[in-house]
Amino acid sequence: MQINCDLGEGIGNDAALMPYIDEANIACGFHAGDGLTMRETVALCIRHGVKMGAHPSYLDRENFGRKEIEMSPEEIYLLVKKQIETLNQIVKTAGGKLNHVKPHGALYNTSAKNEAVAKAIAKAVKDVDPSLILFGLKNSLSIAAGNAEGLKTAEEAFADRRYESDGSLTPRSQPGACFTEVQDVLDQVEKIKAETWCIHGDGPHALEFAKALKAKR
Repeated sequence: MQINCDLGEGIGNDAALMPYIDEANIACGFHAGDGLTMRETVALCIRHGVKMGAHPSYLDRENFGRKEIEMSPEEIYLLVKKQIETLNQIVKTAGGKLNHVKPHGALYNTSAKNEAVAKAIAKAVKDVDPSLILFGLKNSLSIAAGNAEGLKTAEEAFADRRYESDGSLTPRSQPGACFTEVQDVLDQVEKIKAETWCIHGDGPHALEFAKALKAKR
């Protein structure tokens, strides 16, 4: 079971989480983070042997990238490409190798159901580096678009989020959308098959959940 976590978002728990995760999705400055936090997070990943991924978002720091913004496919392409390139340069300078790309928040959710957005993101990933793995929601259009571009993909599920009966994530606006109990997280990973499991680094129980999942393996 691979465990990935959204990091570099200014929450302050990155160093504590590192020993318990396999893959880090690093904020690229558009929803959170900046050049300094990217460099710090990359250094932590290299020190702990954690695989590094870009976590591109809509340019929306006010809403932490969790509000959908109307953009053309061309604009999405440039938005994503710029963020991947920025982090990729920092990773290379540090002597590392970028492993994957996982869109953040509303961009992730939009790409799961909007074919044009999904294709724009997949093309941006491929144009930066065709060896990068594209993370996406299991059985989503984002995974299909990545496969169509010839990219390696990883079907992701969320350990700390509740799902609806149709396989979509329960909106954060609804009660119980984010788990608070370890047992709910452990039950979730038993029910759903996925290639990588996400824990949100900004969640109040992130470290507790990461420790429990690593202990389960």
